[in-house]
Amino acid sequence: MICLLKNNIEWGMVSKLLCGNKEYIKLLLDLGITEIHDSRISNLKVIKKVNPKVQTVYIKPPPKRSVVSLVKYADVSLNSEYETIKLISEEAQRQNKTHKIILMIEMGDLREGIMGEHLIEFYSSIFKLPNISIVGIGTNLNCLNGIMPTHDKMVQLSLYEQLIEAKFNKKIPWVSGGSSVTIPLIYKKLIPKGVNHFRVGETLFFGNNLITNKPIKGMQTDVFKLYAEVIELTEKPKVPIGEIGTNVAGESPEFNEKDYGKTSFRAILDIGLLDIDIKNITPLKKNYHFSGASSDMIVLDIGRNSGKLKIGDHVEFCPDYMGALRILNSDYIEKKIV
Repeated sequence: MICLLKNNIEWGMVSKLLCGNKEYIKLLLDLGITEIHDSRISNLKVIKKVNPKVQTVYIKPPPKRSVVSLVKYADVSLNSEYETIKLISEEAQRQNKTHKIILMIEMGDLREGIMGEHLIEFYSSIFKLPNISIVGIGTNLNCLNGIMPTHDKMVQLSLYEQLIEAKFNKKIPWVSGGSSVTIPLIYKKLIPKGVNHFRVGETLFFGNNLITNKPIKGMQTDVFKLYAEVIELTEKPKVPIGEIGTNVAGESPEFNEKDYGKTSFRAILDIGLLDIDIKNITPLKKNYHFSGASSDMIVLDIGRNSGKLKIGDHVEFCPDYMGALRILNSDYIEKKIV
């Protein structure tokens, strides 16, 4: 990520989209990635097997049951609970390791993080724990409630670092300012110098400015494609016939009264809600529209079938980030690297 390097910002790649696939991880490491973040310890285990020298970062507060594996496979973890950090300290002693910690601070999105007014007290309680090294403070924005990163929030995060360093005479190497959604602030020169670390996933894979939803110059936006096979293609009524209840998703579909008595071609695809939510994929053909989906099939309204789609043909979709994540996590969908 050239914009990060030009601004002296270190960064790690968030790999959870790859779902621990060894082949994909090898390809990324061949590109020179030296720090990988993930929310599944099993994925970090794969990364360490591929290359033990890669710095691995666990990017959510760890559960107690996973502390042994966490210390074994993660070099760094994001934390916000004293009791958990104490357990990590004890386990790190047993494994004769020093585990690095990034303290997460709540800054408005109401996901993980210590409340700012408790930060000094919290830091005081943990910075002397053995086999623990506090290497950073960080925050998470936009992931839960859509609260956007701003210059003011980044300045506030930097001030927390300065406060800790002044109070305890301890250096905090990283101020981890956010994820892909924060990158547009770099282009606007709205990232204060104190913010020097990012966790990047979606922008790396999809090449989009997550504020404007437009492509970032020089990046690819079509890295992932989904192809679904047509298993039935028939001209049918546009509106169901009979008493309407709820479908398998618990929904009661509504229909346009103007469509009564009309027909169109409906293509049934060999993929369903078990694999993907239709809100996370977009047909490349503009005149194809979703009619609905069940656990194993998606139904498309393709109008008069002017493109002459046939049984066995594949319909092409562009997935968004959550769509690609679900596709790559599905054991039922064949994956190919081209």
